[in-house]
Amino acid sequence: MVLYATCFVNYNNPGIGEASRYVLARNGVETEVVYPGCCGMPQLERGDIAKVAERARRVAGEMASWIDKGYAVIALTPSCALMLKFEWPLILPGDAGVKRLSEATYDIAEYVVDIAKNEGVAEGLKPLGGGVALHLACHARAQNMGAKAAVMLRLVPEAELTVIARCSGHGGSWGVMKQHFETALKVGRPAARQVAESGKAYIASECPLAGAHLLQGLERLGGGAPVPETAHHPIELFARAYGFEG
Repeated sequence: MVLYATCFVNYNNPGIGEASRYVLARNGVETEVVYPGCCGMPQLERGDIAKVAERARRVAGEMASWIDKGYAVIALTPSCALMLKFEWPLILPGDAGVKRLSEATYDIAEYVVDIAKNEGVAEGLKPLGGGVALHLACHARAQNMGAKAAVMLRLVPEAELTVIARCSGHGGSWGVMKQHFETALKVGRPAARQVAESGKAYIASECPLAGAHLLQGLERLGGGAPVPETAHHPIELFARAYGFEG
């Protein structure tokens, strides 16, 4: 199994990758970390299709030898999984390497759920006390694979899950722009309110940037309730249920 590390995990939160490797190892899956470069989502949002195509060819070329060996590819963030699975084949419909990579790519939660369905996940999962408010990222829903993060977290014993299927307002790189930030918080207010009303101990989002944005939204809501320091990726909580303390 190849883990496509993604820019965010590689440079901002390696803990997501460490948790993913831990969970997969517990379930008998050997992993290699491969990061040929960015998926090009930021460039796609700005309409630079030529740059996205260049990145697609380079990454697909690097992944080809792994796919030849029978490895599947797991993307650790939903935006990147969406690019590899759907956006790149639309931009380069005649590129055989891009098509092969698309067919070999899984979202991390999707792959864990596939293990659960076919072999059953390894024993040792323990309850996550206090439950989880899980935000389903827009780019995860756009993959048309179902709510795999929710299915995965429901494998944890005594799972207490509140699922939030509304946009966080972040909008990729749009919401971090100074001129858009207030609008982004306004768009995400309903999702932040659902998180606050859930009363769960953990906040999680498949999209790390959406998770951080929801925390900012909770700060704006006020109300006196403490705002958690971290919004987790679902795979981090799944690893924690196995006892991972990374």
